[in-house]
Order: sequence, then structure tokens, then C-alpha cells
Amino acid sequence: MLRRLSADDARFKTVEFSPGLNLLVADTTTSSAETDSRNSAGKSSVIELIHFLLGAKSSGSLATNRALRHITFSLAMDWPWQDDPLEVRRRGGNPKVVSLSRDVSGVPADTLFTDRQDVELSVEQWNRVIERDLFGLDGDHPGVSGRTLLSFLIRRVSAHGFNEPTRTFSRQAAAEASSNLSYLLGLDWQLVNGYRELNARKATRDQLRKAVNDPVWGRIVGSTADLRGQITLAEAQVERLQTQVAAFQVVPEYERLKERADQVSHRIKQLAQDDVIDQHNLEELRGAVTETTDVEVSYLEPAYRELGVILNDQVRRRFDDVKAFHHSVVRNRRRFLEEEIQELTDRLAARRQERADLGENQALLLRELADGGALEALTALQTALGREEAALGALRHRFDAAQALETSARQITAKSVELQQAVDLDLRERRQQTDEAILLFSRYAQRLYGEGREAYLAIEAGRTSLSITPRIDADDSRGINNMVIFCFDLTLAVLAHRHERGPDFLIHDSHLYDGVDERQVARALALAAEVTEQEQMQYIVTLNTDTLSTAAQRGFNPEPHIRSPRLTDDEEGGLFGFRFKATGKA
Repeated sequence: MLRRLSADDARFKTVEFSPGLNLLVADTTTSSAETDSRNSAGKSSVIELIHFLLGAKSSGSLATNRALRHITFSLAMDWPWQDDPLEVRRRGGNPKVVSLSRDVSGVPADTLFTDRQDVELSVEQWNRVIERDLFGLDGDHPGVSGRTLLSFLIRRVSAHGFNEPTRTFSRQAAAEASSNLSYLLGLDWQLVNGYRELNARKATRDQLRKAVNDPVWGRIVGSTADLRGQITLAEAQVERLQTQVAAFQVVPEYERLKERADQVSHRIKQLAQDDVIDQHNLEELRGAVTETTDVEVSYLEPAYRELGVILNDQVRRRFDDVKAFHHSVVRNRRRFLEEEIQELTDRLAARRQERADLGENQALLLRELADGGALEALTALQTALGREEAALGALRHRFDAAQALETSARQITAKSVELQQAVDLDLRERRQQTDEAILLFSRYAQRLYGEGREAYLAIEAGRTSLSITPRIDADDSRGINNMVIFCFDLTLAVLAHRHERGPDFLIHDSHLYDGVDERQVARALALAAEVTEQEQMQYIVTLNTDTLSTAAQRGFNPEPHIRSPRLTDDEEGGLFGFRFKATGKA
């Protein structure tokens, strides 16, 4: 049970709580004008601060308001297996840390005098302690959260918690809410959590389906038809490279052989170039030999005779000497040219033989190189194979993803039907728990509206979530809907406390009673007082005096249950003792 809400600011009105029904009342004063509003008295702020001290997120929290950040708020409350109340402290200026008057986290103490000092926990650690000790949740419990469970027992108007009985905020997913409600009601919450997981899977699939029309989708995943063709080509490439790697032989001294083959090839090219030059020279020499002939002088003597010149014997001898000399020169030149021709012919023949030998050597070297390669070549080939295998693996993963997407709709539908059948079977097997909840809700509703009024909980396995619908046969007025929430919350709190699945308190804001007939207000408060006494629980509710006075006129005596302080709407009479600009109702 909660015992005391306080702060280290002297202006703050400390709120004391007791077992049973606790009425926190906001009064008007004699100086209040018609325009004054008790929304500034701080009734809803009590609930906001309790949530803050019980591990709520700090973002948007009332305690982090600039005017309140410096204040340390405290909540004293009974704690399981502790003789004295535990005091919880948290400040808006340092919201990530929660201080406890003693260590209830279960972590071994670092000092001998830990019980005399505050123990600091992170908000996450504090929430795990709350889940373990107040709700009996330990270890992993996906789908069930201590914060969500507390939000059913302490609804907040700021989160629109009074809009629907089975949701604690307006956009809460039905599957998420139903798994937490299943835990409080004693149903198989782990089985019901399958709805949440299935809905998450369906939401993911829907997002992926939307992405199909995106041009980028084809590059990320693609269609199964396209990927099947790409995989076929990639498999062929991998198979070809695997064959090459399997047949590859590492040739010893590969680089030396390659260098020798290059030298041979270069020599063959050089010989061919030399042959071209010598062949040209040979043709030139052969032409020169043809052109080398003796000088013809026999025409000289007849020519002189016709001119009337008679050549004597001395002149004739001189012609013979010149002719003999010229014959000698021609003979020597022809012999030189023939020797040059023979030398070129021999060189050409030698090169032909060398080319033949080099050709055989080159063929041998090329065969050796063709049969294998260097270790570096094998490594490069293996690297290429690994790259192609990785690409093939990526294609197969993309194919699996595309195929899973295309078949997921059928799988989700089949799983949904299977889950619905499993939950339906579980509800039949847990008839005792469902009957207890239905009868309890019906009894509470009939206390408010009479025994002739049909009221029950409809609990059934749906396709997307466990459907829990509290119903009271009446018109759909706001007052009736609010009393449905009252009866439903009281049922949850009592069942959770009875079976040690939840704490022993339930808290409601005055907004729950807005628009409710004064007869139902009176009966609801009387019922809460009776039930909390029987179940050894605590019900805390904030009310305006006018609502309380109409309930008193209907026979309910509020005086024994009114707790101090009585808040007012004047400048210093509110919960905080001063006015400040807030983002929501105080």
C-alpha cells in the first residue's frame, strides 16, 4: 500500500494514505471566484507524481517542469517482505536516477551500512525491481511490462487512459494491451503474446510490401523470377571457376620459365628482323654481280679508221693493257660480291636453323606454362572463386527473402488461425479463471445498477488479439462507460492481488466520475470501501467536493475516508503550494 507522498519543498502539501478507501478532496474557498478552477488544485498531479516515482519515463513528466525540477519528490510505500515502508525518491532535475531508503534490488551491498544510506538505481533497474516484487515477473517476459500493468491500476487522464477500459492510452495496440490484461486475469499471457508477435510480423510484411513498388527494392531484394535467373548464371560462373581451380597445377620456377619463353620469343623476332635486312642486302649484291661486266673497246679502231686516223702498234698495245687491267678489276669485284653473297646466304641458313631450334624450345616452354601457372595465379583464381561464391550466396539470401515475403501472407494467416484455436482451447481449460473474473465484474456492476442489469466480461480468442470486452447493459452514455472502467479496474486489481500477480492498490482520477449519476458515484465509493476492506487493499481516488457532496446526499458517508490535506483552488492551497505554468492540468 501507499503511505505518503511528500517533497523536500516546504510549500508542498504532504499527502497521507491509509488502507481501504482514500478520498483526496479539492475544495473551493470562500474567496473563490466563478472563474477559478479546481483543476489547478493538484488532484491529477498526485497521480502523475506517483507514476513518476514508480518508474515512468521522464519525458513530458510533470516533475521535469522548469518550476519543479529542483524538487525531490518522495513516496513511502509498503514493500513485499519488508517490515517498514520503503521510501522512493526521484527529482525532475536528475530523472534517470531513483533513490531508495534501503536496497531491495537484490544486488549485494558494497558497504556494511547500506541500510543507513540511500541506494541509487537507474530507472530501468527500478522498473525491473517493481516487476519482480509487485507483479511477480522475473527474467524475460516479452509482451508484459510492469509500466503497462501499473497503467491499468493507475490510469492517467493525460494519457487518455479513461477512453476505453481495455487500453491505457489512445493508440495502444490491442495485442499489447491484451497480453498485459491476460497476466492480471491469470490467463496464459505467453500464449496471448503470440498475437503481438504475429502483428509485429504482419506490420513488417506490410512495410516490405509497400517497398516492392520502390525502384530501390529491386536492387535490395527483387522478385523471385528475376533472382532465379541471376542465380542460374552465378552458379554456372562458380562451377566454371571451380573446374579451373581443380585442374590448376602450380609449375615450379614458373617465373623463370616465363622469362625464358619471353627471351626466346624476343630472339625469334630479332632473327626475323635480321633476315629482312640480309635478304635485302642479298638481292642488292646479286643485282650488282649482274651489272659487273668487261668494258667493250673493239669499236674504237673502226671509229678512228673512219676518221682517217690510223692507230699504230703502240696505241694498240696501250688499249690492250687497259683492257687487261679492266678485266682484272671486274674479275676481282665479281669475286668479292660472290663472297658477300655466300656469307649472307650462310647467315640466312644459320638463322633458319636457329629459328627452328628456338621454335621447338618455345613450344616446349609454352606447353609447360599452359599446363599450370604460378602460385600467385592460383591465388588470384581462388580469390575470384570466393568472390563469385559470395555473390551467389547473397543472391540466394535475396531469393529466400523475396520468397518468404511472397509466402508470408499465407503463413501469417495460417499462424493466426492456429493461434486463435490455441487461445480458444486455453480459455476453455482456464474456465475457473475466466468465470471468477466474469462473476466478479458482474457482481460489481450489479451493485452499481441493480441485480436486474446484465453485466459480464466477454472473453474470446480473436484473429488479431484476445478480445476482452466488459459490458453493462445500458445506454452508451459517458457515465455508464466510466463505470464500466471502474468495475473492470476493480476486478483486475482484486484478482491480481488475490493471486499475487499485482500490488494491493488501485488509483483513479476524478475524471472517472465526470458525467456519472450521483447514485452510481455513491454506490461506487461504497463498493470500493467494502471491497478494499474485504480484500485488504487500498483504493485512492481524487474528487471535487461537489461530486462528493452529491454522493453524500445519496447515503454515502465520506468523512472516515477523507485524507489530508484537503486541496483548494486558491494561490497557496494547491498541492505544490504555488502556481506555475504547466503543460497540462494540475
